[in-house]
Amino acid sequence: MKKFIALTLATVILFALCACKPTVQDNALSADDVIKVVTQSHPSWPNDTDSKAWQYIREGTGVNLEVQAIPQTDYSTKLPLIFADANTLPDLIAFGSKPLTDTYAEQGALIALDELGEHMPEYNAYISSLPEDEREGLLKPRRAYDGKIYYSPTHGRERMQGVRAWLYRKDIFDKHNIAVPTTMDELYSACKKLKELYPESYPFCMRSGMAFMCMIGSSWKEYFEVYEYYDYNNDEWNYGATEDTMLDMITYFKRMVDEKLIPADFFTINTTTWQELITTDKGFIFPDYQTRIDFFTPLARVQNPEFTLTAMAPPVADAEEGASMLSKYNIDPYGYVICNTKDEERIAKAAKFLDWFYSAEAEELLSWGKEGETYNVVDGKRVYITDETGAQPNTLYGFSTPGTVARFDPEAVDAFESELLSSTRDLVLEHTVEYPNPKSYLGLTVEEQKIKTQDGAAIEVFVNEMVAKFVLGQEPLTGFDAFVEDVNEMGVDRVLEVYENAYNRIK
Repeated sequence: MKKFIALTLATVILFALCACKPTVQDNALSADDVIKVVTQSHPSWPNDTDSKAWQYIREGTGVNLEVQAIPQTDYSTKLPLIFADANTLPDLIAFGSKPLTDTYAEQGALIALDELGEHMPEYNAYISSLPEDEREGLLKPRRAYDGKIYYSPTHGRERMQGVRAWLYRKDIFDKHNIAVPTTMDELYSACKKLKELYPESYPFCMRSGMAFMCMIGSSWKEYFEVYEYYDYNNDEWNYGATEDTMLDMITYFKRMVDEKLIPADFFTINTTTWQELITTDKGFIFPDYQTRIDFFTPLARVQNPEFTLTAMAPPVADAEEGASMLSKYNIDPYGYVICNTKDEERIAKAAKFLDWFYSAEAEELLSWGKEGETYNVVDGKRVYITDETGAQPNTLYGFSTPGTVARFDPEAVDAFESELLSSTRDLVLEHTVEYPNPKSYLGLTVEEQKIKTQDGAAIEVFVNEMVAKFVLGQEPLTGFDAFVEDVNEMGVDRVLEVYENAYNRIK
């Protein structure tokens, strides 16, 4: 932590001295221009800098492109080191988290896109072409503490990126004539029946307990989440763990754990173990990424050709404010920042490089590629060319990997995945709340970040520990009121005030 603070202070000193707004002549990019990019590589779809996507970026921009792909697991620790020396900064860095960019923006380490209009005609034209509501929905989550945009928006993948869903084993439900549950009570009954049929199973096979309790909170109260969340229906910030809704959820999950209808370690179960339960007829219903349909199906059908995973409407709890909805996570988190290298010419060229990503040419190349090379036209429809593994285009060609997309063709979304998955997409999005929790994108000042990091983090650790103890029966439910008092005494009001002030700045 001391090392991180020292690096952060160094960054502040380096960049506070000079915030550049480029004024150089706007000439076209060429092979003589070296553009240095840092991006990240996800373990599920490694970012191959020699992929077709990066090849098309080099061809489209015409530059000498140097790309460094850092493993996602190392990204947050490597970034402070990258920003610590302004003399060795890359031109652009691809981020996967808006709040992480805010710290560097306030330090003066980034250049606002608002100041680069003369170098970004494609960006300005594309953003201006969007309907007002759509444009505002795209830009609002990108605004920093000062109302400017330092983090380039990504658009077109909303039907695919980050979508969550309630999933269930349709083949198992059909085989045993079990009705798809529409309420939490019906979910409990269905799980009881499945437990009788498959005694070694955990019918409700949820993982990542706290995160997914946030995801399904709307079943008890629309927009509800365990931590800080904005209640759009009542226009106020709340801390979910202190509400009676939290006790209702805890009571429900305790019953499921007590009767072995959900894994007792669902708060901490590792992904590999969880996947084994799903693919071996030991887990039948769960909330997760919608793309899990395509992840599990080919794996499971090797042993069980009947395996069919599909989506359902979220079950509703017996609560006055409950809704058949899931939290909204399908706002694309990826984008570029332009580094303040204190070199006007470099900054201008970085802006022109980024600008190309918003052109029609870029949308075509980075969504589909080239006919005969990455896709064919079959019966009038474009279909990606695959190999014997059936790998998706992001694995085969690098499409949609971090740093390779800003403007994506929405029609390519359905082609990206199986018909089984794409056929459920409308259902899932109809049952996704209209707005995301602003906590995921709000721009905080350094002082606000300090309160969030110190008070907010301590409260979250305490909440995680106590909620797990309540659910697992290690603490009596009669202690819930005392728990709420403890959370309040830890300064939750200060944390909520941070988010309220930050949200008011961009309303």
